[in-house]
Amino acid sequence: MFILINLKTYVCDSVEIARIAKDVSEEFGVRIAVAPQAMYLKDVAETGVETWAQHIDTISGNANTGRVTANELSRMDIKGSIVNHSERRLLLAEIDECVRDAFENGMETVVCANNPNQIAAVTTLGPNFVAIEPPELIGSGIPVSKAAPDIVKEAVESAKRIDPNIPVLCGAGISTGEDVSAAIRLGAKGILLASGIAKSNSPSKALRGLLE
Repeated sequence: MFILINLKTYVCDSVEIARIAKDVSEEFGVRIAVAPQAMYLKDVAETGVETWAQHIDTISGNANTGRVTANELSRMDIKGSIVNHSERRLLLAEIDECVRDAFENGMETVVCANNPNQIAAVTTLGPNFVAIEPPELIGSGIPVSKAAPDIVKEAVESAKRIDPNIPVLCGAGISTGEDVSAAIRLGAKGILLASGIAKSNSPSKALRGLLE
């Protein structure tokens, strides 16, 4: 199972959460990665936790301003990046470029999609993972695995038809161990979550609760 914690722009202690994630990962033998804001990437990576970016940009040439590139991220030992999150949508051609650029720089990608049809489309691009996240449930505290289980099941089936080797992660509203269990029963191979950890009064208790 793979747990990817997207800290977004929440006000939280990214380094402390990273340390907790590393400890819990080792304790439970589960792969856990943390995706902080760009300015905290170096500090989070130095904790030893698997560190991901929240986004990468496609670029043309060397003269670009305000962009986050796979080449520079890989030089910082960033292991992967989220692509096409509902809060940072891209065109299909841009997603393709991001996936290719990440691969060429030794990074993994999780490509997000809103529905099973989009899951099928982005699976054709060959990312390491795809994630199903209906935007109306993001940050709602209502897990997609319960509110819309058919969407998760159909997303898994859609990805499998295109490439059975690309796992599906379940996102949107995941915050408890019960939510994780439901997602796994529906065929997901991991979870993408944010507020359940970033906004928790006790990130350690929240993260352990997902696994216990």
